[in-house]
Amino acid sequence: MNTPSPAEAVGAQGAAVAPAASVESIGPVAVPAFEPAPRALVREAGRHALHQGERVWLETNCYVDLWIELLHDFGLDPRAALGFTVLQAFEGDQFTFPKFLLDDLATLYGVQAQELAIYDTLERQVLEQTRRGHVVIVEVDAFYLPDTRATSYRQTHSKTTIGIKRIDTGARQMEYFHNAGYFTLSGEDYDYLFRLASELAGNPHVLFPYAEFVKRNRPALSDASLADASASLLAMHLSRRPNSNPIGEWRAAFKEHVHAVLNRDVSYFHLYSFNVMRQLGANFELLSKYLGWLRERGFEIPDSLAKDAQHIASESMVMQFRLARARMRARPDFCDDCLDGLEASYERVMTPLAALFS
Repeated sequence: MNTPSPAEAVGAQGAAVAPAASVESIGPVAVPAFEPAPRALVREAGRHALHQGERVWLETNCYVDLWIELLHDFGLDPRAALGFTVLQAFEGDQFTFPKFLLDDLATLYGVQAQELAIYDTLERQVLEQTRRGHVVIVEVDAFYLPDTRATSYRQTHSKTTIGIKRIDTGARQMEYFHNAGYFTLSGEDYDYLFRLASELAGNPHVLFPYAEFVKRNRPALSDASLADASASLLAMHLSRRPNSNPIGEWRAAFKEHVHAVLNRDVSYFHLYSFNVMRQLGANFELLSKYLGWLRERGFEIPDSLAKDAQHIASESMVMQFRLARARMRARPDFCDDCLDGLEASYERVMTPLAALFS
């Protein structure tokens, strides 16, 4: 799930990523010529506040953004579940991929996500779950998603994750969450997405996708109970945060990374920036929003902590631009001043935050 589709990598920053190899099939499937469907955005004004307003990183990754809008669609505030952001570490060649923790979602909202075993047609099994009021989260090929018209749609095969809320098998229509939006598709896109087209149906080289179904088991917490439970989860996550400053660990590897970016093609730069700068920056921008949410609910958290988390978000974007410029000029830029600021901001966030919630 951590390979971005081109649509993800473009986001609000406009830096398209190279096509990733599809995990949907052994090789690309030939698609007959046809009239492309319009980009069908069902609703935009109702997006959650995390996907509106002044943001450095308007989107994070397909999984986080989908869950933000799905929880919002349930009438829930996803900010209460953002405590996972303090867990991010440096993993040698990338930062931990931000994801909502399923146990947190169950505790705060009474929402449960379980793996959906696919043994029949994907269409039949999605229909069964949506008829029960569940949402199906599934990995698909962005090649068939009209909302990726500017990047992947009918252009490149790449893996992404969507949340299917309803389908109409007779009309061959589907409504789904993807990134920060809610869309509809139909016709040939429907046939290929559900593997009903003759090239895909019964093809032994086309593997079943990974899928989950989301159901609501009990009422969500609210008001003070929600805030208190969220704070308790944050305290637990802080006790499991990285033992050392992940920015410092990144710094130790960064010179090698810079040389790799300069010596490889532009697609590698886009993939690197998505998995490193964007995941770091977007993660800490979410942490900044979360700390503001806690402050609004009476927790005495210094405003400086949210500002330092936001500084990590903005400085990560600066590093992305500087690395792009370095590549264009074929001249290394090791961004020492940016890394100094990032390391210091991380300490100014995590050390006092851990003390407050110990």
